[in-house]
Amino acid sequence: MNATLPFGAEYAQAYDSLYADKDYAAECDLIERVLRENRPAPLRSILDLGCGTGRHAAVLAARGYEVLGVDRSPHMIELARREVGTQLDYAVADLRTFRSDRRFDAVLMMFAVLGYQLEDADVIAALRTARLHLVDSGMLLFDCWYGPAVLHQRPSDRTKTVETPAGLLRRQAHSRLDLSRRRIDIDFDIERARTRSQETHNVRFFFAEDIERFLAAAGYSLVRIGGMPEFDREPDESTWNV
Repeated sequence: MNATLPFGAEYAQAYDSLYADKDYAAECDLIERVLRENRPAPLRSILDLGCGTGRHAAVLAARGYEVLGVDRSPHMIELARREVGTQLDYAVADLRTFRSDRRFDAVLMMFAVLGYQLEDADVIAALRTARLHLVDSGMLLFDCWYGPAVLHQRPSDRTKTVETPAGLLRRQAHSRLDLSRRRIDIDFDIERARTRSQETHNVRFFFAEDIERFLAAAGYSLVRIGGMPEFDREPDESTWNV
């Protein structure tokens, strides 16, 4: 059993089954609401950085937005391209270095994408990529793991089992908190049919002062840090995502 980089072929194939209970439509409702309430200009185009299998991108494109999804995993993008539409396109690229001549009304980094940027320079590079692809009135919306909640709740080992047409799919997650690096290291062990694979995901968490510092360094003005998905809620020790 060999460890692979995050979102390799086996994990990608299991991804949509593992998150079949995730309400992407409701999250896209929230995305639309936050952007419309805080951005005066019409919202027409969206860049989805770290788009994964394209579930947010597909919903937003179906609602009439021009969407470009970018992910560094070719396996995830291969699955995302099953969703075909005139308003929807995908690219394989590292979001720290991705460059296009296109500009967008909004940029998204959803589902803790920013947390996969482990070093300060990586975080700033990712934020600058988003900034370079925004129109002057554009907005960046992202969610991340919130430090006070991580320290209060602490990561735990978990097992998730789901039924699929090919049989049972089981993911075991063993998590280790690394306080010195402000991250959680998660070993995923995935079993399906007669196959087994393993990946380690290293995910950074952020405190409010981190978010403010990184955004300022990348040329942004902070609008709000709110709970996720309860955006109107002030973050506290119970809001793992903000």
